[in-house]
Amino acid sequence: MEKNLFIYLLIANVITFVIYGIDKWKARHDRWRVPESVLILLAILGGSLGALLAMRLFHHKTKKNKFAFGIPIILVLQISAMIFYACNQIIGK
Repeated sequence: MEKNLFIYLLIANVITFVIYGIDKWKARHDRWRVPESVLILLAILGGSLGALLAMRLFHHKTKKNKFAFGIPIILVLQISAMIFYACNQIIGK
């Protein structure tokens, strides 16, 4: 189970990072953009670390509060959930 979760999170974060990068490129070239709701959803679905890294690397969405504060909050909640799960696995054994 843990291996599958790791693979899922790795893929989710790589996809999220790439899509944030594509959206930044599209913003610079005045093209059709990825909706903000999709960018947030990708973070919620496990790509929060990829989103945060892309925001910092590409300087993308860093001035929008829902991204500047929302993405780190999502990441902290996801890390907390993983720690809670791991602790329950250890205690449950």
